[in-house]
Amino acid sequence: MSSETHHTQEHDHAEHDTMSRKKIWQVFFVLLGITVIEFIIALYMVPKGIIPLTIANPIYIILTLAKAFYIVAYFMHLKFEKIGLMYSIIVPTLFIIGLILVLTNESHHWVDLR
Repeated sequence: MSSETHHTQEHDHAEHDTMSRKKIWQVFFVLLGITVIEFIIALYMVPKGIIPLTIANPIYIILTLAKAFYIVAYFMHLKFEKIGLMYSIIVPTLFIIGLILVLTNESHHWVDLR
């Protein structure tokens, strides 16, 4: 076996070994922590009046986007992909999020007209 072939096999093995069990558990606990924070806000802080719903909703959106980032980056292995593939997924997603925000704002305008 030539050294070039051996090097290529090691490189391929390293690419597929990006998610160790330790890293999977780390990501799991990050996702669990974010979810616990969301539940504390939704089930304790908002009902008790500690945080108003107008502030809690943007916090939910930010925390949910953080969870989506971790899921896409680690479990869908986007973090380990080429930059072109990353941009081909991230840019349209940002446009869709922007569209949703604009449409949500517009829907509030139509509700206020009634």
